[in-house]
Amino acid sequence: MHANDLYATAQRVLGGKAAKVILALEEVTVECLPEHYRDVMTTLRAHAELHFESLIDLCGVDYSTYKNEVWPGKRFAVVSQLLSVANNQRIRVRVWAEDDDFPVVESIVDIYNSADWYEREAFDMYGILFNNHPDLRRILTDYGFVGHPFRKDFPISGHVEMRYDETEKRVIYQPVTIEPREITPRIVREENYGG
Repeated sequence: MHANDLYATAQRVLGGKAAKVILALEEVTVECLPEHYRDVMTTLRAHAELHFESLIDLCGVDYSTYKNEVWPGKRFAVVSQLLSVANNQRIRVRVWAEDDDFPVVESIVDIYNSADWYEREAFDMYGILFNNHPDLRRILTDYGFVGHPFRKDFPISGHVEMRYDETEKRVIYQPVTIEPREITPRIVREENYGG
């Protein structure tokens, strides 16, 4: 199935469940609202013409700035990549979290079990909550970690640092002691360089 055919089929099958179906660079992207997300994912998996049986990736995205400009829409999205082995086709699904301060999207672990750790990673790195996830907890950072490090407003040095204290024989958490600074590279110019 060619991308143009997939685009037409996705538009027809998903109908009003999809906010947008986009064809760009020979790739099809389905955008949907949170209330239609599970229905869209179920349809993409179960419909005979589409049959996207594998979720190969799911990630969070912070759109607070995009292409070095302020983004006018919602801040957080969850983007999934689906694969149809039967049709030798891929499709992207993007769902926007309604609340920028408390982003929540429904879990799709019961539809695609491979979403389990991907959703945990998006929760850990971006703070996107996945409603009805069976075990939503941090997966890459420590349980005492403060914040979500892939958010664009997260400080480069973090909020706390940890170190092993030899006298107390344990790991200690303390406020960051690194002073933020701007590093300007030194430029060396020689009039007769190479010549």
